[in-house]
Amino acid sequence: MNIWEMLAVFAAGISAGAINTIVGSGTLITFPVLLATGLPPVTATVSNALGLIPGSVSGAIGYREELKGQGRRVLRLAVGALIGGLTGATLLLALPSTAFETIVPILVALALVLVILQPRISKAVQRRREHSGTPARPDGGPLLFVGLMLASVYGGYFTAAQGIIYLSLMGMLLDDTMQRLNAVKNVLAAVVNSIAALFFLFVADFDWTAVVLIAVGSALGGQIGARIGRRLSPTVLRVLIVAVGTAAIVQLLLR
Repeated sequence: MNIWEMLAVFAAGISAGAINTIVGSGTLITFPVLLATGLPPVTATVSNALGLIPGSVSGAIGYREELKGQGRRVLRLAVGALIGGLTGATLLLALPSTAFETIVPILVALALVLVILQPRISKAVQRRREHSGTPARPDGGPLLFVGLMLASVYGGYFTAAQGIIYLSLMGMLLDDTMQRLNAVKNVLAAVVNSIAALFFLFVADFDWTAVVLIAVGSALGGQIGARIGRRLSPTVLRVLIVAVGTAAIVQLLLR
């Protein structure tokens, strides 16, 4: 890379770290920049996954107040994220690069619909629980575990917009605030990125210049994103998720 390409990758890392912490989809910034520098798609994907780990960890640390009291929930869901992330990383090397191109925009669009309808869905679920006398499960039960595990398969494969899918599933199945769910999302993203990158270390080639630039940039961006994201109201956060998700769908369809 020349100096201008290095600066572009570093700036993309900062932006991706911030956006991933607030919403998700930061890969849609870093991945095209890495391709523009001349990296092959698989090398760009694995380098991006490794570089974004510090950003995910940084974002989770920034949301540490919202993580209080969620230890058991996070541990349970992280197991599913780990299994899914490892599966997705394996598929990345086993399947053609076009394997997910058709299904991904559909998944993101469905997630956005769930995010928009989440307040109504949550109220309907709560009324049904009150009527039946069944208490809400703090971990979301088997349905959330399986749903997040499947979302993590996609996350280990490409990572773009996985945070939006996480938030839509948790918002529908957990009775909690958007900010606390966003904190869990950041931890799950860190788990998926970490297990995928660890797998790639043994079987794929990295561009270490790109990895370092994205790692430093995303760590800074994670702190920036946490400071901004924690101040957003649930409505504003939901609007931002829909806006970023819509942009993600457009970019995925135009690729």
